[in-house]
Amino acid sequence: MEGVNVSTHPQVPGEPTQTATALLEKATATIQGFGPITKIHQHLCAFHFYGDDMTRQVEAHHFCAHQNDEFRQCLIYDRPGEDGRLIGLEYLVSEELFLTLPDDEKRFWHSHEYEVKSGVLFMPGVPGPIQRQDLDKVAKTYGKVIHFWQVDRGDNLPLGIPQVMMALTRDGQLYDNLAQDVEKRYKVSFAKESENRASMKGPVHGIHPMANGGGRGLKTVLKEVECKTAESMARVFV
Repeated sequence: MEGVNVSTHPQVPGEPTQTATALLEKATATIQGFGPITKIHQHLCAFHFYGDDMTRQVEAHHFCAHQNDEFRQCLIYDRPGEDGRLIGLEYLVSEELFLTLPDDEKRFWHSHEYEVKSGVLFMPGVPGPIQRQDLDKVAKTYGKVIHFWQVDRGDNLPLGIPQVMMALTRDGQLYDNLAQDVEKRYKVSFAKESENRASMKGPVHGIHPMANGGGRGLKTVLKEVECKTAESMARVFV
């Protein structure tokens, strides 16, 4: 797909970090523990698009940790450097766990088979044979992605409501220049890596028809409703 490079890196407003703040951060970092963060063991680069608009494509850097062998959770940044913006998160589950979800829930999850086998999902800096050992497992999983920061439209703060995102499922969807930009920066070839992953398999039962939005777009909307209060809830249980 042809198009413009829609992945941007807006400047966050605000004063530079002061020396006193930096010293305080250093002190608390020495004293406190960061258990959930220290479990992160993996950096994946991929691309997401908005559930209702495939033309809005975003480069997404996932920093992931396993909860167990069938569930991992990832923080998503727009770039991997220290100035990366935390733009979203993704949960990855095994096919077995995915199949336990209600059908209405399955629509929010996307398959990973194409992303892996096409080469567009990769681990920056990790030799191909090593990353393919894990990506062979990832190809069989499903993911649920929420983005909070629409950096592709230049927002310099996380504005609006969270957005359900989807992933690539076939050739011709990804912008050519977006792909070429990533290939150049990370010195990778999606086509060559795709050849090396040709023997990989997706979900044992095939990609579920309700996954990937059930084949339709998903638009995140905000609906106003009457808010339940503690007082009204108390009346319910009296």
